[in-house]
Amino acid sequence: MKEKLVEEIVSLEWEMFAAVNNVGGASPCQNDHKTFDIMRSSQAEAWTEELLESYIDDLKVAREHNRNLMTEKYAYMMERTFPGEYAKIEAFLPVVDESTMNIIDKIVEVSIDLRLDTFEKYPNLLYLSRAIRSSEDTAFQTSFETYLRGELKTYSLVTLVLYLKMLQGYLETDTNFDEVCMLNMVKKYGYDTLEQANAATA
Repeated sequence: MKEKLVEEIVSLEWEMFAAVNNVGGASPCQNDHKTFDIMRSSQAEAWTEELLESYIDDLKVAREHNRNLMTEKYAYMMERTFPGEYAKIEAFLPVVDESTMNIIDKIVEVSIDLRLDTFEKYPNLLYLSRAIRSSEDTAFQTSFETYLRGELKTYSLVTLVLYLKMLQGYLETDTNFDEVCMLNMVKKYGYDTLEQANAATA
């Protein structure tokens, strides 16, 4: 059941991702379905079934209303990376209300702490990944924090509540959600453990 939910999410997301209009034409990553599948499925596999089902509903509702959540996600990120361009498109994006932003802030706060812990334990593995904090954003680099905020802003309130609930569930069992996602990813590249992958990338 969970496997099929993950597959459906990746399929719906890819449909939107491939349709994102970029200045200067399609990005090379829009032709790299394999990497997209690995990255997105690695995250989704760590989610609860109720969260997966809620996010699928978000994707389907967006499609019914001709909204591309991938386009919106990257547009929200531009507030930090291209503020001048963002000012031109802000009025066309869905408004995120204060209560929703409060939940997003909580998710981001926890997620940054988890990513910092992961980086401390597996620095080689994360060396070439995104910078962690929005203060490190540039026109050429989008941080983990800014990327996450952009994505979370496309989620419905129901999905966000379930996302926070999931994170709290991991914390209650002293499990790092970020590491779970990372382990899912490195296994798809042939490694058995994060330690193994970290050593291989030294």
